[in-house]
Amino acid sequence: MSLPLFPSPWITDEHRMLQDAVARFFKERWVPRCAEWREAGMMGRDTWREAGANGLLCAGMPEAWGGGGGDFGHEAVILLEQAKAAIGGFGGGLHSAIVAPYILHYGTDAQKARWLPRMASGELVGAIAMTEPGTGSDLQNVRTVARRDGDHYLLSGQKVFITNGQNANLVVVVCKTAVDEEGNVDRGAGAKGISLLVVEVEHEDGTLVPGYRRGRNLDKIGMKAQDTSELFFDEVRVPLDNLLGGAQAAPGEGEGQGFVQLMQELPQERLIIAVTGVGAMERALADTLAYTKERKAFGKPVWSFQNTRFKLAEVQSQLLAARAFVDVCMVAHLKGELDAARAALAKAWVSDLQCKVVDECLQLFGGYGYMMEYPIAELYADARVQRIYGGTNEIMKELASRFM
Repeated sequence: MSLPLFPSPWITDEHRMLQDAVARFFKERWVPRCAEWREAGMMGRDTWREAGANGLLCAGMPEAWGGGGGDFGHEAVILLEQAKAAIGGFGGGLHSAIVAPYILHYGTDAQKARWLPRMASGELVGAIAMTEPGTGSDLQNVRTVARRDGDHYLLSGQKVFITNGQNANLVVVVCKTAVDEEGNVDRGAGAKGISLLVVEVEHEDGTLVPGYRRGRNLDKIGMKAQDTSELFFDEVRVPLDNLLGGAQAAPGEGEGQGFVQLMQELPQERLIIAVTGVGAMERALADTLAYTKERKAFGKPVWSFQNTRFKLAEVQSQLLAARAFVDVCMVAHLKGELDAARAALAKAWVSDLQCKVVDECLQLFGGYGYMMEYPIAELYADARVQRIYGGTNEIMKELASRFM
């Protein structure tokens, strides 16, 4: 069911063509397999190859590095259609619009040539390992360390809640490089002691590199088809030239830039969450309208009750407001003008609203809304984490308040 939403000013005809193709692909190829993936707890590696072959990976990366030659708008329409298709298991947004940009913006030409084309094809599956068991939003205090040993780093530490963790074979790791030969962290270095290392965790035959281990695939409230894992590094040998930020330096001498790199890229990550929230709300409203107009109670459609119409009118107004806010952010971001404060507010406000809107919609399904055979139940379960990852909404509000 189409909804009378205003057209987004940033969406071009090229974006619309991609959007139509992606929507058709999801409907025909992946939606029929969603139950299978939920049961397995993850999507298989084959889906990544399929995604690459159909232009779903690295659409915003330059053609020179194997990408689709588009912009972030191309990534955003894929994210919107994925959310509207309720395919919560695919970590392509993180792979293409978070991991790949770190390599594009901070990698050497050799690093880009080595990794980006294989990310675009799905041969490499990307993840970023930030969060640790005792460190969530406080990235300055990560405990994972990388100490130099000849022409390598020895990387040791533990990460948790890592999206694509079971499938990933290319992991960007947030770690401390301000360490001595014994691996003791220079506590005085603070944010300046943080670096980003790109770790190729598999050999060509698929076996894991020594010292690297994937933990369990975590059992979550929602996003049941997405592999989210613990990762362990026990003196994993990583070449010095896998450091991001060394483009103008000798191998290993671009250390300490990781925190700045993270802060520069996090606004896009937070905008991704807001874009996804809008897509999920669009799906929730469309499904609820269709259901209430067909479902009968007391001999007449649920839609005929004033409470139903008023509730969904409110939901539509909230969706329109969210779309307008995200559209403004998208226009700014495509111009390179989206600041950290607005991105944080968009992430927090839209994800809060997403949870509220999906809850209101689920209520109108009655008991059926609580059954996983209805997509509204999955939309409800998947929505909750939006307020947590990418920086909790409390941290987002704290960040935004500093610019007031």
